[in-house]
Amino acid sequence: MKPPPFKYVRPSDLNEVISLLSQHGEEARLLAGGQSLVPMLNFRLLRPSVLIDLNAVTHMDSLAVADGTLLIGSMVRQRTAERSPDVLITAPLVVQALRHVGHFQIRNRGTMGGSLMHSAPAAELPGVALLLEAQMVLRSSRGERVIQASDFFCGPFTTAADPDEILTEVRFHTPPGARTTFLEVARRSGDFALAGVAALARIDPETRVLKEVRLAAIGVSGGPVRLFQAEAVVTGRYATPEALRESGAAAADEVTPSTDLHASEDYRKRLLNVLVARALAEITTL
Repeated sequence: MKPPPFKYVRPSDLNEVISLLSQHGEEARLLAGGQSLVPMLNFRLLRPSVLIDLNAVTHMDSLAVADGTLLIGSMVRQRTAERSPDVLITAPLVVQALRHVGHFQIRNRGTMGGSLMHSAPAAELPGVALLLEAQMVLRSSRGERVIQASDFFCGPFTTAADPDEILTEVRFHTPPGARTTFLEVARRSGDFALAGVAALARIDPETRVLKEVRLAAIGVSGGPVRLFQAEAVVTGRYATPEALRESGAAAADEVTPSTDLHASEDYRKRLLNVLVARALAEITTL
């Protein structure tokens, strides 16, 4: 299929992008890597009157570390972040999750900001952003604002960004001494996850008690979801097999996945149960 007709604009300056968004609002769409947008255009699920190509805009693909926080420009390619030593050291969960995103050919083009703005229910990066309590930096003609990841993802393919705003940077911070992992199950390598878990924990070096636990799930709701009940079950306890199983069961109880042609609600809950226990076991045995 072919996309509907649209006006194509390729600005080279962020201020020009902001001006175009201010002018066209909901009639405009931003083209970053195009891995999600182009198929949606071809299937005519989107019919923008203006397509704004961001690939010539300067200073949107920066990657830096400041005071232990990873600062990633929205146009940083996923493959670049995946292979970056700074990302691996500062926010290893980002790398762990990116290895599950599609195939490396997709990650060569796909951008960090594009995946977060698309906010697909089974996408890995929104789950990572939620778990690491990332900050999303948005710009518009009204200025700049910063939104916490917990307030950014509003549902399937929906974020808190206004039509005239552009995501320019994402800030990831990993608590000192934290261990992380990312697990998911898909029907085939590169497919969307049926269920996935991002996990983080800090372990007392003397007592081996879990001092802090964070868990976030993908593929089991309209967007990424924190598993607060599952976190509470194991926080302050030894990572015994029984405790990990209880956390997995609590995770399954606090979500209501949808049933579709790929998996039933019950199957996704069972997957989440197992993935949470496995993720915590992996972290605590590192």
